[in-house]
Amino acid sequence: MTVYNFSAGPAVLPAPVLLKAQSELLDYENSGQSVFEMSHRSPIFESIRDAAEQSLRRLMSIPDTYSVLFLQGGATLQFTMLPQNLATKTGRVDFIDTGGWSTKAIADAKLYTSVNVLASSADHGYRFIPEGPFTSTADYLHITWNNTLEGTTYQTPPLVDVPLVADVSSSILSEPLPIESFDMLYAGAQKNLGVAGLTVVIVKNALLDRVPDTIGAYLRYDIHAKQRSLYNTPPTFSLYMTKLVLEWIEETGLETIAARNVSQARMLYEAIDQSHLFHNHVGVKDRSRMNIPFSTGSESEDAAFLNFAASHDLINLAGHRSIGGMRASLYNAMPTEGVTALIHIMHRFEQGER
Repeated sequence: MTVYNFSAGPAVLPAPVLLKAQSELLDYENSGQSVFEMSHRSPIFESIRDAAEQSLRRLMSIPDTYSVLFLQGGATLQFTMLPQNLATKTGRVDFIDTGGWSTKAIADAKLYTSVNVLASSADHGYRFIPEGPFTSTADYLHITWNNTLEGTTYQTPPLVDVPLVADVSSSILSEPLPIESFDMLYAGAQKNLGVAGLTVVIVKNALLDRVPDTIGAYLRYDIHAKQRSLYNTPPTFSLYMTKLVLEWIEETGLETIAARNVSQARMLYEAIDQSHLFHNHVGVKDRSRMNIPFSTGSESEDAAFLNFAASHDLINLAGHRSIGGMRASLYNAMPTEGVTALIHIMHRFEQGER
């Protein structure tokens, strides 16, 4: 039986990565230890950490002027860490509000600094990405690059004269990004980078000078940078899994993966647009390639389709509880056969099968 998992996260992992982890689970590289058991201070674990960082730097062309941090707390912890670390000059942060994760980041930032929303698509159901030009004099501008709930994405970074910070949790390494257009990027690992428990932060070294000494040590980016993410015990197995995923991306080729992502998304959007039953309401130019929401417009029909899909081994297609409908998350590890199977089941359901 082949099950296709469309979960928005934790998400499907590449089969070669799972098999590699399985083969090394009891004995990593003849060390007599599982990665679960290793001291994070040991040379063998430090080699895992270093390999993950170097692989990420190669894939994203990250220069030495940026630090790469491997942290805990999910991307959500960054909603708190960001203003505490970086909103220390003007005491003000600007946001472009594009959905549920933006609003959560805004709410947390308000606890620590003054917040200004430069633009929002909330009044239109978050069906598009607000366009600039934008002018900011804040400590930084925060955006959510790909909106997992609403199914929208930026195509190019906004141009501003202040540091640009982006939550790229649901799109990192699904496409090339112009790294030097950003001053900080952060991402939870459980979508395209590995398993839950690890968050990657990529931050310009120049911003580390802003970090105050009045916040707790674990919350300070500069301390994590100086300690190479080993200030305390990191999520060791999550970091190891990210190392394996990054190696898989390098072996496959980022350009190959990006082209497949474009092709798979196009296939599904074409099926939705040609359907008389299913609909997607996102503006075409802002459609996400990672998270594709769709609906029949009827809660009962949506529920019937979800049951029909699950009975054919297509799982985790329910939309976020705040949105409803369906959502197909097509992360890097989703095979084209899964998208083809979903389209086939959509056609059968539209033709009256239940």
